[in-house]
Amino acid sequence: MRAEDTRIELIKSVVNILGHNHSHSQHHHEVKGKNLVFSIILNLTITIAQLIGGIISGSLALISDALHNFSDVLSLGFSLVAHNLSHKKATEDQTFGYKRAELVAAFVNALVLIVVALFLMYGAIDRFFNVHIIKPDLVIWLSILGIVVNGGSVLLLQKDAEHNINMKSAYLHLLTDMMASVAVLVGGLLMKYFGWNWVDSVLTILIGIYLIVVGYDLLKTSTKMLMLFTPEDIDIKEIINEVHQLSGAGNLHHIHVWHLNDDELHLEAHLDCSEDIKMSEFDDLLHKIEAVLLEKFHINHITIQPEFKKEDSKETIVQD
Repeated sequence: MRAEDTRIELIKSVVNILGHNHSHSQHHHEVKGKNLVFSIILNLTITIAQLIGGIISGSLALISDALHNFSDVLSLGFSLVAHNLSHKKATEDQTFGYKRAELVAAFVNALVLIVVALFLMYGAIDRFFNVHIIKPDLVIWLSILGIVVNGGSVLLLQKDAEHNINMKSAYLHLLTDMMASVAVLVGGLLMKYFGWNWVDSVLTILIGIYLIVVGYDLLKTSTKMLMLFTPEDIDIKEIINEVHQLSGAGNLHHIHVWHLNDDELHLEAHLDCSEDIKMSEFDDLLHKIEAVLLEKFHINHITIQPEFKKEDSKETIVQD
């Protein structure tokens, strides 16, 4: 076998190995929908307890924490539906299946976080002008219950959140809930021992501000993915430079790079071949390109249109 043939076969093997490993590397940790079910049950329980306790005690912070928990129940339910949909097989009518369902769930959950935060802050500001008597003992015990329940839910989803934006959105809901419960506990202690009832409203506003910050970051990330923006860690010019270094590759243009979901990073482009080569030779060139893009940019779905002296736009980015 010629040295060139040996090298090509080696490149093909590398592509197959890397392609297999990469497409499954993010699946080594299987995202478990049952963790969402457990979290939903836990949060529904604490929501009911905090709502009743907030009404009895007169604590807006406790009621706001209960509403936040209820928003979590809804968001976790939406995340569970999206998680199940994402595993449905593709069909002729849905050629991508429902793989982007989890992105939609993350987007909606981020919006819910922000809306809930604004609602809570409005109520807290109103409390500054309409003082309510608060029973701190009930606030303290229910906030402790909230910390325990939300802390358990956070631990359940922590690993899943590292691998999936939908799970991350659910995880952030629960994490902010736990922090909110901590704030409510501190407020309850201050009201009990110092009589500072105004702390209830201050803490509610602080919780709301934090929710807006966290929600905005998640909203921005999910929006970019839904809009098929180029991922922030991808440099199109660097991709072009790498491909142009390969023998036989001419001008790479008309490039699109986007996330289909957390696991799939796609690239499509046109490639001018430097010579009028056979399809089998282009396949060899394509394997080289796939190996480079997978290894250096983690792009695992590549579609390239071969061209030779074709009269079309050679711009890097072309508006279709």
